Amino acid sequence: VYVLVDGDATYDATAAPGMIKLLADNQLDMVNGARVTDIKEAYRLGHRFGNRLLTSIVALTFGNRLKDMLSGYRVFSRRYVKSFPSLAVGFEIETELTVHALHLRMPIAEVETTYKDRPAGSLSKLSTFRDGFRILWKILVFIKEEKPMAFFSSIAIFFCLSSVALMFPIMVEFIETGLVPRLPTAVLSMSMMIIAFLGFACGLILDTVS
Repeated sequence: VYVLVDGDATYDATAAPGMIKLLADNQLDMVNGARVTDIKEAYRLGHRFGNRLLTSIVALTFGNRLKDMLSGYRVFSRRYVKSFPSLAVGFEIETELTVHALHLRMPIAEVETTYKDRPAGSLSKLSTFRDGFRILWKILVFIKEEKPMAFFSSIAIFFCLSSVALMFPIMVEFIETGLVPRLPTAVLSMSMMIIAFLGFACGLILDTVS
């Protein structure tokens, strides 16, 4: 059994034995420690919102099984650790850990753990916006790689609807007058429809490959 915890003295060490027992007794591959705190300095409002937003995106795509995706307090089985290809270089590691478990449909659980503020003189390296965007980008990359049909279909739908919206008034004018005075818009509309079909084809091929 492997226990992973951030080294900033903000997590409750006494919760580890219970998390280990839960993992061992139920033959789980991961137990996540969801942070619970009443201390505003420990868990800033911006970080709370960002965590909920990013967790919701992952839940919508890979399954709603965790409430605190970015927790740095976890317990893993040996099977999980030996199968995990770690590629992250920063705060994206929590996203990788979560998506790996969700995508492979591993047996996991989540327990609430006490979270407190950092010790005096200790500073966080986390940048709310910079690291938030890095994590969001990582999630989008995971969606593209693991669920290419959904990813490229979303792009195809966007371009398809945009093409129809641009072409509709041109078609109405053509039916009424027999003329197409806005030729550049018509060309743009057709180009966007071609991109839509290409996007759908890419999703179909990559989904078969993945």
